[in-house]
Amino acid sequence: MSDCRPLEGETVIFTGTLKTDVVLKRVKSFGGFPISLPLISVREIVTDSDEHRLTSCDSYDWLIFTSQNAVNAFQSKLDRFSVSVSSIGSKIAAVGSQTAAALEKIGFSVDFIPTVFSADTFVTEFKPTTTKSLKVLFFKGSMAGKLIKEELPFVVDEWTVYATEKSEDKIDLLMTTIQQQKKLSILFASPSAVDVFNNEIAKKIGWNGFRIGAIGHITEKALLEAGATVDVVPKNYTLLDLVNELADQKEGS
Repeated sequence: MSDCRPLEGETVIFTGTLKTDVVLKRVKSFGGFPISLPLISVREIVTDSDEHRLTSCDSYDWLIFTSQNAVNAFQSKLDRFSVSVSSIGSKIAAVGSQTAAALEKIGFSVDFIPTVFSADTFVTEFKPTTTKSLKVLFFKGSMAGKLIKEELPFVVDEWTVYATEKSEDKIDLLMTTIQQQKKLSILFASPSAVDVFNNEIAKKIGWNGFRIGAIGHITEKALLEAGATVDVVPKNYTLLDLVNELADQKEGS
């Protein structure tokens, strides 16, 4: 990357919930104008069984987390019932470096991360060396698929700890922004955001007139199935890498 500003004058929209402002600062450093308009919102699911489920975590051989949202919801429950991380002796699996970092921040040691940060790679590579039948607990969101439960050859219990919902207040604002900006890139980090955009925005104005970036082959697949052309997919499945790749591509064009 040279010292020029490859995103000069370009608006870059993030359609997912940001956990840090690092990516916004990176866009600005490249001369772009970042806007966060998350198309999905996340809220913790609270039930009467939460305390019991928390105290049962130690009975599992592995706890599996595929997103920072799951970690945040789990941490909220730990704090609410004053359950310490040290009381849970299970091994920890995380999909993605950011998910792993979130787990380590609250005191866990992460024992397994797949080479590619996606659920399909996880079920292929997650092969603990043990002779006994494993029991694992998967912390998930309300829109998570069945891949982990159906494909892992273990006893897999699921705990839906957060709900994913459409952010109604961001849709009109995103529509207006798209119609007003001439140099525009829109970045997607999940199939859920793709679905909302496709159903609420693309059906009215289409998928043309802006560059599209995706984190991961699953999000890319969702975009292609929706009729979009995907311009940028980083090798490493992080937002920061997506922004860097976006700038690299623009600089080389």
